[in-house]
Amino acid sequence: MRVFITGGTGLIGSAVVAELLTAGHAVTALARSDASAAKARAAGADVLRGGLADVAVLRTGAEQADGVIHLAFSNDFSSPEALARGIAEESAALATLGEVLVGTDRPLVTVSGTPWIPGRASTEADPLPTDGPVAGRSRSVTRTLELAAQGVRTSAVRLPRTVHNEGKGGFAGLLTDIARSTGTAGYPGDGTQRWPAVHALDAAVLFRLALEKAPAGSAWHAVSDEGDAVRDIVTVIGRRLGLPVESVPTENFGALGPVFATDQPASSDHTRATLDWKPVHPSLLEDLEKIQP
Repeated sequence: MRVFITGGTGLIGSAVVAELLTAGHAVTALARSDASAAKARAAGADVLRGGLADVAVLRTGAEQADGVIHLAFSNDFSSPEALARGIAEESAALATLGEVLVGTDRPLVTVSGTPWIPGRASTEADPLPTDGPVAGRSRSVTRTLELAAQGVRTSAVRLPRTVHNEGKGGFAGLLTDIARSTGTAGYPGDGTQRWPAVHALDAAVLFRLALEKAPAGSAWHAVSDEGDAVRDIVTVIGRRLGLPVESVPTENFGALGPVFATDQPASSDHTRATLDWKPVHPSLLEDLEKIQP
């Protein structure tokens, strides 16, 4: 299968590209910069130059592919306005990719976060949130899944709050960066709120499985660790960096503060049973031991 992928050179995307190539698929990666293009080519992918805002380029990539995986996002969480711009850009890109694939029965795999459900772990059957700082992403993913009624084999891989590899990545990676810059390994509230996690190499396998065989309109949970207490996560970060571990005000985390403070464990029982997905790589707490002081 010829696969067009956006976001193919990030921590998750690089793992997905490697997984696809190992499985015998051909890959064309969207690349905005010279550095990204060089990285994609070094991994064995072909390159289509452009960014998420380049609608004509996205259209070309989708038209020439047997399937599409969308992973790109601005990842600018510096302010609510910056986050909103990134969500709007992604929404327009997904609309373009979906429009090209209408009536083709080709797969379009997109990405979201796992939802949070008060009092229990969320499941694949739970809807995505329609309010909160990242609700715009949920709405665009929901619209994409609805294209199943128009002949697109859509699916969404729901990623947990931390997708990690070699001690880096995800919200735990953000906490590490904040700790380095402030001199304190901080967590919001009492730190008992739980975050799910997955190793990037395990998530990459699920993206491939969704591309190859997920039914149209389906959602899947790339969750290996159902929920680690944020205080436990930060304790490892603080020890590895030699920094004090403390509770800090939620507002210190900016636009993501409310998300950081939310208890949001997630289950992947249905995904494992249905797609035969078997995560095998280190847990988040094990992987964080690789953080370099």
